[in-house]
Amino acid sequence: MRSVITYISLGVLSVMALSACSDQFLEDKKNYDNVNVDVYNYYSGANGRLNDIYAQCQPWMTEMAQADANKRFTGVSSGLPDMASRSTEEYAGTWSDFVNPNVELTSGGSSGTAVPDFFMGKVTDIQQSTYGRIRNINDFIAGVEGSTLTQAQKDELLGQAHFWRAWMYFNLVKWYGGVPLVKEVQNPEVGTFTPRSTTKECIQFIVDECNLASSLLAAKTTQGGWSGSDWGRVTSGTALALKGRALVLWASPIFNRKGDDSRWTEAYAQMKADLPTIKACGHDLFSTSNNVNGSDFALQFMQNGKNPEAVLVTLHNNIITESDEQQNNPWEAKVRPSNTGGSGLAASAMLANLFPMADGKLPQGTGYNLLETSSTYNYDKNYPFVNRDPRFYRTFAFPGVKWPYSGDPTQKDGNNPSYEQGKEYVLWNYVWYTDMSKTDDRTGSDAARGADNFLLHRTSLYVRKKSDDAGIKGASPMYQYMPTYDQPFKTSAAPLIELRFAEVLLNLAEAACGAGDMAYAVDLLKQIRRRAGYKTADCGLQANLSSNKAACMSAILYERQIELAYEGKRFYDMRRWMLFDGGATKPANTPDTYTLTGWGGNTCTWLGVKPFNGQRRERIEFQTAKSYGQGGTTYDSDPLLKNGGTRNVIIDLDGATDDLTTQANNLKTWYQNNLYIVEKNQDPTDSGQNPEYISFRPKYYILGLKSSVQENNKEIPQTVGWELSSGGSYGTFDPLAN
Repeated sequence: MRSVITYISLGVLSVMALSACSDQFLEDKKNYDNVNVDVYNYYSGANGRLNDIYAQCQPWMTEMAQADANKRFTGVSSGLPDMASRSTEEYAGTWSDFVNPNVELTSGGSSGTAVPDFFMGKVTDIQQSTYGRIRNINDFIAGVEGSTLTQAQKDELLGQAHFWRAWMYFNLVKWYGGVPLVKEVQNPEVGTFTPRSTTKECIQFIVDECNLASSLLAAKTTQGGWSGSDWGRVTSGTALALKGRALVLWASPIFNRKGDDSRWTEAYAQMKADLPTIKACGHDLFSTSNNVNGSDFALQFMQNGKNPEAVLVTLHNNIITESDEQQNNPWEAKVRPSNTGGSGLAASAMLANLFPMADGKLPQGTGYNLLETSSTYNYDKNYPFVNRDPRFYRTFAFPGVKWPYSGDPTQKDGNNPSYEQGKEYVLWNYVWYTDMSKTDDRTGSDAARGADNFLLHRTSLYVRKKSDDAGIKGASPMYQYMPTYDQPFKTSAAPLIELRFAEVLLNLAEAACGAGDMAYAVDLLKQIRRRAGYKTADCGLQANLSSNKAACMSAILYERQIELAYEGKRFYDMRRWMLFDGGATKPANTPDTYTLTGWGGNTCTWLGVKPFNGQRRERIEFQTAKSYGQGGTTYDSDPLLKNGGTRNVIIDLDGATDDLTTQANNLKTWYQNNLYIVEKNQDPTDSGQNPEYISFRPKYYILGLKSSVQENNKEIPQTVGWELSSGGSYGTFDPLAN
């Protein structure tokens, strides 16, 4: 046992990310590397090893599949423009590996053509190896079970460990279906082998682990959850919420090609029965008594204390000194525009155009033909900010919107606009051209320069969601603005909420609809929309959702798309529901189990949505009106300001006397007089500037094993439809076989 523990090599101090409200989980900092088995007989020692499991397994705000030393499980997307989110409506501009029409991923491909490895990871480093982390959890479970700790202490520690084991396996199953279920510590010996279990067996194991975790943690967490410095740990409710994800995944078309209603019925019964326990752990929709223009929706992401919305959360701190204790959230640095010292995330206009209008109905031309598109508002994509769902204004930023922060950007670049050290910051990211012949060029020529010192570092729509908005947070940001840093917003303590209570309700709504209780599903949708700011009795939902299962499910998936935008969830939903082609095409070299016979044989047709394959994500560009003429290449050569234009109209979501509708219409009028709106290419074109289109191969719904995994694990069968590492033949493991 001693040699096993030495091999695991922990490094407990890396767990300091778990402590945003306090300095540490442990009362005494200790280094638990190279310890012996006796560590489990002391609560502080066992808890220290548990903290290391948190550090290894919890999600982190990094780009999925990008190496980042020990800090996250590589199969989780956090909402940045990674290979998952760039495969959806959220981001565009560069093809992700999954939707590139020019490249087909293979198991044995070279860089750029190889299927991602979410199965094994770095086999030489136990903290970067998927099964290495599972081995670490198994070692912990065995050690605590055999220790001399009290039963109450064992329950508290083991409940958390069983959750993380379920979490690790869930993130494998969502990509691969059935995987090897390693439940005990295995020494690396010749002949040690665990075969791939069926997907059904894996789902059942995850469900059992979650139920066990919930039961073990009940005494500690069902009276309102953890308190003090322990807040942020998983609860009974966290475990049951993950269980709900697993049950809905099993019922979804990706693993339920025949449309077996019993899976939905079972999921609904269990999830509805679990909801009171989830709430008993202190989890609920975040809300205040002063919800203005979707402020509660925005404020939920800015809580550095106990937050009912956060069901599974990774905490951070704003420590500046680079050390093991420094665990900062990079989102603020990524999302803030370049003239504040940030990087700026470019939002896709496609998603902005899909957001509901102010009455809750979809704009015309969205492709959702089962949902009413008869909004009482006319929609003009040249002015996307007029009469929209309150969440629109908290998700996107555009020219003329106030987006305050705390910091002096002139210390970073003397040409940056100060706006009273960020307190009155307004985004003016319109552009001008030095060559007027380029203004209508769809290719998006680099001849364009952006106002307010943006120059070449600007985009048409910015992601605003989850930013630490001084307009509603006030003068107490969770970051320390450091102008000498490469990213001044780098030291942010904002939490990363991987699983929100809103998603718990959406998962339950999906299960309810699948089981035929559409009325209950609609009630759950209304709860979410009321928090967003809807005040009418129907919350803008169409009347037939309680009687039409397809329309109801379509509305639920649409609500997920809006509510959970830029949280790393959309690609998972699109794969679950096979929204790239509707599941209409069976992958080559796969058995008949891969044929979709439920949902009329095409989920897109059944839901009334347009398949994502064959589409493009374009952008609108806000240019200075042609009457202002061309501009120069310097920060002070804005033709609008140099030739008599003024910028005295803005949208202030928090402090203006005029209501939002009036502000938006006033800004629209200003646009009409001062800006020229042009649609530009955002997704790639070929060498002849001809548009290319999204192409997601059907075999990507369930991934195959990368060749390196097969070479290291020669006994593990490859997934059907994917090539063997030796070439010439295909896998034999069917994730859809029971």
